[in-house]
Parts: sequence; structure tokens; C-alpha cells
Amino acid sequence: MTPARLALCIALALSAAPVFATDDRPPPKATDLGEVDVTARLDEARNSLSPDTGSSQYVMDRQTIQALPLGDSTPLNQVILQAPGVVQDSYGQLHVRGDHANLQYRIDGVLIPESIGGFGQTLDARMIQNVKLLTGALPAQYGERTAAIVDITTRSPKEDGVGGSVGITGGQFGTLNPNATLFGRSGAWSWFLTANYLENDVGIENPTASRKPIHDHTNQVKAFGDISYLIDNDTRLSFLFGATNNRFEIPNNPGQTPQFGYLDVTNFDSAQLNERQKEKTRFGVLSLQGKMGDTAYQVSAGQRYSSLDFTPDDIGDLMFNGVASDVSRANRASTLQADFSTPLGDSHTLRYGIYGSFERANATNDALVFPADADGNQTSTTPLNIVDASRIIARTYALYLQDEWSIGEKWTVNYGVRADRYEAFRTESQLSPRVGVVYQPTDSTTIHAGFSRYFTPPASEMISPTSIAKFAGTTNALPDNGNDTPLAERSSYYDIGISQKLGDAWTVGLDSYSRHVQRIQDEGQFGTALVYSTFNYDQGKVKGDELTINYDGGALTAYFNFAYNRSVGKRIITGQYNFNPDDLAYIQDHFIHLDHDQKYTSSGGISYAFADSTRIGADYLFGSGLRRDGIVPNGDTMPAYFQLNLSVSRDFHLTPAGATHAQLALVNALDRTYEIRDGSGIGVGAPQFGPRRGLFLSLQQDF
Repeated sequence: MTPARLALCIALALSAAPVFATDDRPPPKATDLGEVDVTARLDEARNSLSPDTGSSQYVMDRQTIQALPLGDSTPLNQVILQAPGVVQDSYGQLHVRGDHANLQYRIDGVLIPESIGGFGQTLDARMIQNVKLLTGALPAQYGERTAAIVDITTRSPKEDGVGGSVGITGGQFGTLNPNATLFGRSGAWSWFLTANYLENDVGIENPTASRKPIHDHTNQVKAFGDISYLIDNDTRLSFLFGATNNRFEIPNNPGQTPQFGYLDVTNFDSAQLNERQKEKTRFGVLSLQGKMGDTAYQVSAGQRYSSLDFTPDDIGDLMFNGVASDVSRANRASTLQADFSTPLGDSHTLRYGIYGSFERANATNDALVFPADADGNQTSTTPLNIVDASRIIARTYALYLQDEWSIGEKWTVNYGVRADRYEAFRTESQLSPRVGVVYQPTDSTTIHAGFSRYFTPPASEMISPTSIAKFAGTTNALPDNGNDTPLAERSSYYDIGISQKLGDAWTVGLDSYSRHVQRIQDEGQFGTALVYSTFNYDQGKVKGDELTINYDGGALTAYFNFAYNRSVGKRIITGQYNFNPDDLAYIQDHFIHLDHDQKYTSSGGISYAFADSTRIGADYLFGSGLRRDGIVPNGDTMPAYFQLNLSVSRDFHLTPAGATHAQLALVNALDRTYEIRDGSGIGVGAPQFGPRRGLFLSLQQDF
């Protein structure tokens, strides 16, 4: 597009409506309609690459997201929390169906390698047209991270011209969130760009019940883009890219007592600690997508860079913990993905593909520690400096082949096999059969069942082998050697469910699942730095049930989810040096609840629209509580919690350029104080409390 034409498109988009209504307006070009039809046909071809037969799915469209209290300003993890079986944890983490993390993110069918675990959200809800959460017994196409597939379809322009929006969200706790979105289509080109800046004073969960945390400011910048070019009627080239820069102050817990002396200093106010963390993520994916004859395909090459830097308060951390660790982690992943779909006759669709990734992960722990005797008692107030660094090269390869077989009008069977190979410190592989069945006895009843064998490599960016010998004789001495390299998880997953439509408005779903796991993976925060490390239990058992009820009455919509889960593990076989010897001895012979196990979880919401311009809504989250230590490790639960959020929104037509959207949100309307973590439990760090009541206003001007 020439600069002159771009300027003309912008001017038309911002001009008054009568300009478009005059008789002098040129008729639409035939190629414009053709381009829209071509795009729709290519989107349909891309959708044919991703089956979900036999698995459980929950879809949230753009209207659902905008009906949430914070609308488009809702963090992505809070959007996903509205799905059944999703549990919130500290630092924005999510657990789906009793798994620690293990989420896979896909954008327009392309797998985006996960970032190093931290506090910030990499993706922005403003980019989402709809998001599908796939869980259960997944088809052979899905591997690597299999607790759930977060499958995002991005927004894209449907007509020629330029449009977009600018907006801002502000409110309590120093919240300021300006944002901008620009999209357009011209000839064979189309684009969607969005960016936003966020700052507030509750970047991380408050470790106390106070309304205002101490030292908890955050600055976050996010950007995402999707640029596409139609090569011809059957071929499209797309480039997805994103960037995130997040900075956090680590909140302080006042009133703590120093455990160590530093030179001639004997006291330190824990409210004055100055720990900080920086997180960066960059990704870019180039995709060629289209059709060759009857075969649909998408071939993508991408790269993702992610880094995390934790800066301690040297004197304070030494006095409270006996160690001040300046931690840096970085991971660069290069990926290649190719998916194909070929119909065979009227009743079979063959899907096949490959995936490969090459990762370089670096970890450095530049630590200050005190000398100590054999019992761990400090023997000097002069600290020592120890640098512990590691580097990992990890390669992942996968192949899959599956057939979707339509048997008459009521039965569909998807069966296939997946081969995975993971190479890092050791080489591991597995051949995994998958089968899913869908039976639709009537137009209103759908029954699904599935079995999947899973192979889950450890997250390479979480592996940080520790040199135990370097810290011997210091206040950071580790209790046991053990195996310092996590193992790939192997599991068998069984899932069965039913969905029933009741009339035109109601849909009820019931789902049950069971998972038997060898080398079950978990993650924990070990040490003072707020980063996670992976370890394995020898055996794991996970089971649960989910109930979903949805109502769509046009102006009135509502949903209700309720889930039960039980996740247990036995015998820690990697990362033993992170654990208390007494805990290791107990877990050696007993199953314990995993720290992220929450017995009961529920979410729900209701929204009503008045004349398409005003909407009121409410949603809630309920949890029976995550695990904490009791008589045995993880033997008790945190108290149950309930959080209610309210909102009201209205669209105004103040200018001919576009609608002005205003939305008022009241988060935790009842101001109920609840604790997500109390600092105890396997791999749990400081206490964390849920959000206090906050009032926020969003304004957005479309053009």
C-alpha cells in the first residue's frame, strides 16, 4: 500500500458517516468480495487441520470476554479461569484438571513455545477473536504440554479499509492501562496490531492481608501483531509476532526477624527489602497456509526468546535467608511445525504432521552466602560469593498420524498414533496411541469418550542443575544429592462426557476423567528467588469430574461450572536436594496430595444486555483451597474462598468516527479477604492473598 492510499483509508475511516452514504461513492470492487471469500475459505481450511474428537472443549468468544468485568483489559489467565476445572494459584499460575502447569498455547493453529515461568502474562485478550480450551483425551496432533490446549483464533479485518481503537483503563491501586489497536485490509494484505502499557501497585499477590501491599509496583508493556498476504486464492503467508517487557517489585512482608548477622549489622526491617524481577519474551512465527488440491496444510517456522532476571536485596536476603541469589535464566527456542489434512472419500479425513524444536537454556545463580558448620550454623558474618552456572541444549521431535472416520450420521471415531523424542542430558522417547469416539444419538445429545497415552518432556527453561558441592559448608548447603535432572512424564488418560441441549437456550455438560502417571512432574519455588524448578514423583494419580451449565437467551446469558479433582503423588525421584529429609522419607512410602490439588472449584457468571447498548454483569470464583502442610506434607488445605465481580457497560455514539465504550468494574465486590497460599507446602514460597476490592473504569474509542 502506498503512503497516499494508506492516508486515504485512514481519512475515510475517521470521517463522518454521510461520506459513505453519498451517491458518488464508487461501487465495491469485485476483487474485494473475492478476497473476503478467499479468506473465509482459507480459514475453514486451517480449521480442518485441528480435530477435537473425543476431547473436552470450552469455547469463549469475543463477546464473552467483553462481558467480563474488565472486558478487554482482563489478563489472559483470568479469562481462562472462567472455564471448568481451572484453578488459580499465586503469581498468576493456572492448574487445569490437577496438573501443575503444562499448558500449551496455540495461535491460529501454531504452537508457541512457553515462556520462563514468572508473573507477567505474555498474551493480551485484545488479540482474541475466540479462545478454545481443549482438555481430556486429546488427538494425536497434540503433544508436549497436554494438561490443556489454549487455542487462540486472532482477530482479523473482514473488509477493506482501516479501523481500530484507543482506550484506557484506570482505577484503584494506581492502575493505569492505556492501549491501542489498529487493523486493516488492502488488496492482498491484511493486518492486526495491538499494544498496551500497564502499571499498578499490586503487580504480585500481597503476602499480607493489608489493602495496600508494600513495594509491589509493576510496569508491563505488551505488543502483538498479525500480518497476512494472500499469494493466490489457495495460499496465504502470515507473520505472527509479539513482545513483552515486564518489571516487578517483590512485595514485602513486614515484621520478620533476621536469622543471620551481616558484618556488624544485627537488625533489618523486612518492610524495606528491595527485591526486583524483570521478564522479557519475544516471539515470531512465519506461516505458509493453504490448499493443494484436496489437502489443506500449514507450515510454520518460528523462534521464541524468553528471559528472567531476579535481583536480590543483598544485605536483607542474607540476613533473613542466609543467601542472596542474583538469578538469571534465558531460553531461546527455534521451532518447525507442519500440519496436513487430506480427505479420503466421504467418510475419512487423514491428518498428519511433524514438529521439532531446538532450545538453548542458560541459568546463572550468582549467590552471596555465609560460611557454616556441619549443622548449618553461621560461622562468620562476612559473606562468600559463589557462582553456579549451567547450560542446556534440548531437542524435541514429534510425528503424528491420525484418521477421522465418520460412521453413518451418528458415530465419529478419531484414532492415531504419535511418536515423541526428547534429547537433553538424556534421550527419552515414546510411541503414544490415541483414540476418541463421538456418538450423537439425537440432534441435542452428544457423547464423547477417549483414551490418550501422553509423553511430556520437562520444561527446558525450568531445568537448572545445581552444583551441590559448591555450596557445601555454607548457609545455602543442600541436604541431599539426589537426581538433579527431571524426567519426561508418561501417562494414560481416560475421559468420558456428555453434552445435552435443553430447548434452544440451555446446554448441560458432564465430564469425568482419570489419569495414571509415571514420573509425574511438579514445580516448586525452592530458595528465595521467585523462579520455579521441576521435579518428579515416581507415581501419580489424578481423577475428577466437571459439570457445566450454559444459558443463551439472547439478551440474557449465564454460565455455571463446578469441578471436583484429586491429585496425589508418591516417592520423589528427582530434585531431592530441595526437600527436607523427613518429608522425603514420608513421601517415599506414602501418597500425598500435590500442592496444587484443590478438591472443589467453581466459576460462573451472568450478563444482561439492554437494547444492545447497555450491559450489566457479574461473575464469581470459588475454591475449596489449595494444599498446605499439616501433620504430613501437603496434608491440610487453605480455607475456602469466594470472589464476586460486578460490571456495567454502555456504548455511546458521541462522534461519527465510531462508538465510545465505557465499562465500570468492581473486582471482589464483597471485599472478602482470602489467602491463596500461606507459605507452607511442597515447593511453596511466601504467603499470597487474593485481590482486595477495587473499582476500575475503562474507556475505549473505536474508529
